[in-house]
Amino acid sequence: MPSRPGTAGVAVLVCGTRPELIKLAPLMRYFGDGCAIVYTGQHYDDSLYSRIRADLPPSEHFHELGVPAGSRGAQLGRAVGAVDEVLTAYPKAVVLVQGDTTSALAGALAANARDLSLVHVEAGLRSHDRAMPEEHNRVLIDHLADLCCAPTEQNRRNLLAENVASDRIAVTGNTVVEALEAALPSAGDRAAVLAARGLRRDEYVLATIHRPENVDDPDRLAEILRELARLPLPVVFPLHPRTGKSVERFGLTRLLDPLHVLEPQAYPAFLALAAEAALLVSDSGGIQEEVSVLKRPVVVVRRSTERPEISGAFGVLVPPGPLIGVEAATWLDDIAGFRERLRGIPSPYGDGTACRRIVAAIEAKFPAPAKK
Repeated sequence: MPSRPGTAGVAVLVCGTRPELIKLAPLMRYFGDGCAIVYTGQHYDDSLYSRIRADLPPSEHFHELGVPAGSRGAQLGRAVGAVDEVLTAYPKAVVLVQGDTTSALAGALAANARDLSLVHVEAGLRSHDRAMPEEHNRVLIDHLADLCCAPTEQNRRNLLAENVASDRIAVTGNTVVEALEAALPSAGDRAAVLAARGLRRDEYVLATIHRPENVDDPDRLAEILRELARLPLPVVFPLHPRTGKSVERFGLTRLLDPLHVLEPQAYPAFLALAAEAALLVSDSGGIQEEVSVLKRPVVVVRRSTERPEISGAFGVLVPPGPLIGVEAATWLDDIAGFRERLRGIPSPYGDGTACRRIVAAIEAKFPAPAKK
């Protein structure tokens, strides 16, 4: 692809959340000056964003839109308009969106409206849970996309089942593998992170909870926090800004007292904690992928998951409630044994060559000049 924005075939990467920035960073590095970045600011919070922004490769073409928060529909409408305006400067772009966020859907709709080639990175994920807003987003994006970059064979089968043409699908792996491998601190640096927190390898649980289904309901959030406090090992709990606001709003601050609450972590520091934990408990989609690279188990606290590839191998899905403790106890019963078993299971998300595969698929699908 050409190396300068403004020329035929430039890649424009649209994103708006911390996980998107993390997962698109390898592609940003791969394209170098050959890409422009459009950041909507969908989940802007300085404690999350500034740490990630500092780790991104420098770019002369980084557009920060600052789309304000609001209802889902209002934010989507504003984001589509803002991205559309940026795309006027890139009339022959290939637009890449990642995942299933409002920002990803906004980028897809804006690209479609301007008749630009659209690539969906991390395509074909399905929870089959229509109560999940992200499920609607990813289905819409996949059916708008000219190229669906599916991380796994299961994702490809999902797309084929929805009559997405096979020539619009490429199985590429997931860029999370490259992002993690680039950011993971050395063993010595991980030990230093733990020492600074008074932690020991395999002697704590790392937990993250932030999804609306868990933190926007006071009873459900309280139940999760109580279950974490009952676990037999200390629980390290980086507090997501959304979760922190819910804890305060619902008067649940006392339930944080038994936990080792941390401020949001930069990605390398978080990986250091994750890599040395005995177990993770989380509702994050990205963590379900990351544990398959780190070879750690996870108890996924959600009603459904779009990443079934890890089930029965690296993790288990449970609803909020007592099953958190039941499943955690199973994993914690033989920490060393599970660590050794997981080490021999390859990640379903590829071997760290997703960027190369994605770029090869783009070049094959959209020979310059890149137009539909």
